[in-house]
Order: sequence, then structure tokens, then C-alpha cells
Amino acid sequence: MHGLAPPVADEREALLAFLAQQRRQLRATAHGLTEEQGWATPSASELSIAGLIKHAARCERGWMKLVLGHSTAPQRSADESDAPEFLPAPGETLAGLLADYELATAETDEGIAGIADLGRGVPVPRGVPWFPADAEEWSVRWVLLHLIEETARHGGHADIIRETLDGATLFPLMAAAERWPDPWFEPWEPAVSAVSVASAG
Repeated sequence: MHGLAPPVADEREALLAFLAQQRRQLRATAHGLTEEQGWATPSASELSIAGLIKHAARCERGWMKLVLGHSTAPQRSADESDAPEFLPAPGETLAGLLADYELATAETDEGIAGIADLGRGVPVPRGVPWFPADAEEWSVRWVLLHLIEETARHGGHADIIRETLDGATLFPLMAAAERWPDPWFEPWEPAVSAVSVASAG
């Protein structure tokens, strides 16, 4: 693997390649975390890396329901709080959320593969205050660009959370998670705790 999106031949390939790249970077922020670290909220908000991955999977599924015509409703009601979405539900684990995110992204890719025209209209749900009231539809192209934007924004959140937790930064995490050959960056490794050092002595 590599740290940047690969060369692309056309618009569809470019949109999917850059979306895939942002997904990889979001997943990499979870590499090597314990369950406790995955749900840690070291900033002033309730955001955690596990919660962000949970949210990203939900976003992909919500947008694809609109794209595929399975729903015309907003992804959530206007008065519904974001907070429960970013917090652990009973039985949820970081590993389970990562696996579910992989499944959600595969569903998106499969759905987009079946759409010949990226200019096809996607109805704008009514009654969502941050959606334009004067627009009837977006295009599939617009939805893919929005998913890139959304994933990149939350990947940035996850970067800050991860650096706050243990100082790890993205490219060393990717080098470790993807086993880059001859990486320019020293692959991330978990720190040796004082307890481990003492027991080794």
C-alpha cells in the first residue's frame, strides 16, 4: 500500500480512490489501540476514535439509502442528538465497529458500481435545517464528494485524538498497519511500559 491515493484515469476512479484513501486513514488511527483507548475522549468533546468509526459507517449507509432510493427521509430527525451515536452501545467493541465499517464501505462501493451515471439525481430530504431548502436534488457525484469531505473531517478529529492518547501520527500508524515495505517512516510500535521494563529486568 502507499500513503497517497493512486493515479486515476477518470472521474469515477478518482472519486472512489480518494474516498478509499480517506477511509484507510481513518481506520489507521485505531491501529494498536486497546478497547479502553478506542473509546477514550481526551478532548473537550465526546468524540472517540471508536465513536468516529461508528459514525462514519452510519453516514455511508445513510447516504447510500438515499442514492439507491431505499429512503427519502433525513438520516436523523432534526431534534435528535448526535451524542448517543458517538457513545458505546451495549456489546459494541472497537474491533466490531471496524469490521462493520469495512462492510459499510463495501456496500457503498457495490452500490456505486451499479450506477452508470454519476449525474443521476438524489433527492434532497426535506426538513433538515442544514440542507438547502431551495434544492430538489443532488447528484451521485455530489454525494461521493460529500462522503470524501465527511470522512476527511472525522479523520482529522481522529488524528488529534490519537496523538493526544499516545503521540502516534498517521504515516507511522499506516506503515505499521499496512506493513509498508522499506517505509520512510518508522512504523509505530506500542510503547514499552514501566511495568514491562521492570518485569523484564
